[in-house]
Amino acid sequence: MRATVTVPATSANLGPGFDVFGLALDLCNEITVDTDAAPGVTWEGEGADELPTDGSDMVSRTIASVAAGMGLDPPPHARHGRNRIPLERGLGSSSAAAVAGVVLASVLLDLGWEGDRATVFAAAAGIEGHPDNAASAVYGGFTVALPDGFVRRFDPHPDLRPVAIVPEVRLSTHEARAALASDVPREDAVFNAAHAALLLEALTRDPSLLPVALHDRLHEEARLALVPEVADVLEDLRRSRVPACVSGAGPTILAFELDGGATVPAEGVPAGWRVLRPGVRAEGFTLPA
Repeated sequence: MRATVTVPATSANLGPGFDVFGLALDLCNEITVDTDAAPGVTWEGEGADELPTDGSDMVSRTIASVAAGMGLDPPPHARHGRNRIPLERGLGSSSAAAVAGVVLASVLLDLGWEGDRATVFAAAAGIEGHPDNAASAVYGGFTVALPDGFVRRFDPHPDLRPVAIVPEVRLSTHEARAALASDVPREDAVFNAAHAALLLEALTRDPSLLPVALHDRLHEEARLALVPEVADVLEDLRRSRVPACVSGAGPTILAFELDGGATVPAEGVPAGWRVLRPGVRAEGFTLPA
């Protein structure tokens, strides 16, 4: 038996939607399992020279976790990952791995979960710990994930043109979250609530609102203090009237190029950084029959 699951990159938070909003990007990892091949783990693409091959990677740990929870043992199999999502850059690589692991565990154990996205989301979010990323990886499009597990998917506006500006520096989610204050001023909470409401309208109906909506007071400043070179680029983009925010925990910047508006200037991106224009992915994970 051979099966391949495709899972998209995701950008969480999107400025004011801290721990709630997520957007699926058309930049995908593909993980294949093959029960007829010699057991082992191999990688190509992003992280191929550093990801473990001893079964301690997130995909392997997720498969093992699902199997243990069901009291089952997965059959021996080969597992190969073709990675396109940069690691530790705020583009949901861990959530993509968790979603892939849940789906592949379902296939290997014949659980049937792959046909029930709510079950896949609940399992992946519980294992990886970030429902905002898991929601958009599972459902695609633009998602709102509430703390109680409720998810609502929205169709992104067809004119959205996201640009992921990926620096060389990395920033782990744990380090980025540890930098956040435990309490926030009421006016900052109100600011984020208002801008998050406007951002939903901007992403689904009126992208011209993005320059106004794409601002935050809860997490970006603290995280950017860890990577000042990223803060400088984000500020330059905003001065150039390019709507932009920190993608997830960072350090990637997510910008949007608007019809008739400013575009990401090539000269404004430091040497060694990557500029990706993946587009929005309307669907979440896929598992061809």
